[in-house]
Amino acid sequence: MPTITVLGAGAMGSALCRPLADAGWDVRLWGTWLDDHLLDAVEAGKPHPRTNVPLAPGVATFRSAQLEQALDGTQVVVMSVASVGVPRVAELALPGIAKADALWMTSKGFSEADDGRIGLLPEAIRSIAAAKGVALPPLVAIAGPVKANECAQALPTATIFGCRDREVSRSYAAQAATANYAIAHTDDETGVEVCAPMKNVYAIALGVADGLEEETGVPHHNLKAAAFAQAIAEMSLLGAQLGADPATAYGLPGVGDLEVTGLSGRNKVYGVRLGRGEQPQEALAEMDRLEQTVEGVPATALAVRFVEQIGGGLAERMPLLAAVNRLLNDAGVDPMTEVARAVLPVKPTL
Repeated sequence: MPTITVLGAGAMGSALCRPLADAGWDVRLWGTWLDDHLLDAVEAGKPHPRTNVPLAPGVATFRSAQLEQALDGTQVVVMSVASVGVPRVAELALPGIAKADALWMTSKGFSEADDGRIGLLPEAIRSIAAAKGVALPPLVAIAGPVKANECAQALPTATIFGCRDREVSRSYAAQAATANYAIAHTDDETGVEVCAPMKNVYAIALGVADGLEEETGVPHHNLKAAAFAQAIAEMSLLGAQLGADPATAYGLPGVGDLEVTGLSGRNKVYGVRLGRGEQPQEALAEMDRLEQTVEGVPATALAVRFVEQIGGGLAERMPLLAAVNRLLNDAGVDPMTEVARAVLPVKPTL
């Protein structure tokens, strides 16, 4: 029975333990120094506080001081912490990662290098390893429409594994799939990694449309649909600029993941608050109080810098990204006007 160690005992990390256990893996769950209260709950047999679902039977839990023990002899390591914590956890876990056969990533976001350049999370981990003179095993990017609570309940779920070596992603898709956890595979690691954080950004815009309906009583379904279409187009465009397959955004990592996040994810909920008229910082503070991390907020700022860094007029071709950035940073803008201006087709000139 192969051993797999999930780093991060939050919603997604704990939820992923369920299909892995069902697929026959020996599963270990390591919690960071921020996860003690989560592990307290599941070790006491209570539902996980973030998913309201008990941890899968047989999963071994480890506290932050037990990282070396959690990684000892493991064949696969899964990075499943919030994006802001990835560099630190990667550095701590590097000796164990280097001995593993693969590193999987469910963490979603961008990273900022010491020189200020923005990159995708896999590149941050590769840079950390290179600086330490450590060779990394193959990296597998995991994304797609996976709500943690449904995954933890073994409800029907589709995800995608992306690795530069398609045979690696195919092999692990075969080893980790269950009757209810179905896995597509691709060699487009970059495309998967672009969609993962960007759909959090764009889910904020989708939430704005729902918030407008809550505030006014009038549905804004047309606006939400136009925002959805523009979001996918921008994800595809950004991926293509980085050498990804433009079609990746039109599959599970883009269309699929944005659909589920735009229905009920935390980024969508934050957008609803903005659409109802709440101020950006006040809405974010309230969600922080409720331990509802809104990954789309830091991702937006980094994505804007990333696009500017790429240059070539790309920023002008991504108006919805710019609109979300304005919504987050200017309390005086009108949410409906900003989103509409970004997603409605421009009237042709005669």
